[in-house]
Amino acid sequence: MKQEDVAHLAELSRIKVSEAEAKELVGDLEAIVSYVSVISDITEQSGSEAPSIGPLHNVFRADEVTNEADAHTADLLAEMPHTEGRYMKVKKILKTDTD
Repeated sequence: MKQEDVAHLAELSRIKVSEAEAKELVGDLEAIVSYVSVISDITEQSGSEAPSIGPLHNVFRADEVTNEADAHTADLLAEMPHTEGRYMKVKKILKTDTD
């Protein structure tokens, strides 16, 4: 890998890289490519695309409320500097046409 290759990769990635950084990255990228080739060789030698760890499946659970209603409301409201009834009062940050 050459410094020009690093500059080209940086341009493709839209990252500014100085000449000094490009020189330093040449060695780093060579090490990364070398490591990837070692991993690739291992998977090729095993005869399969990737080692299998176990069956793949998604774990789903019912979407349900697990805490008591209003269990923490009083504590949360006590921490707020401004409240209005059971609600936290915050500064308006969005402007609408009706304002």
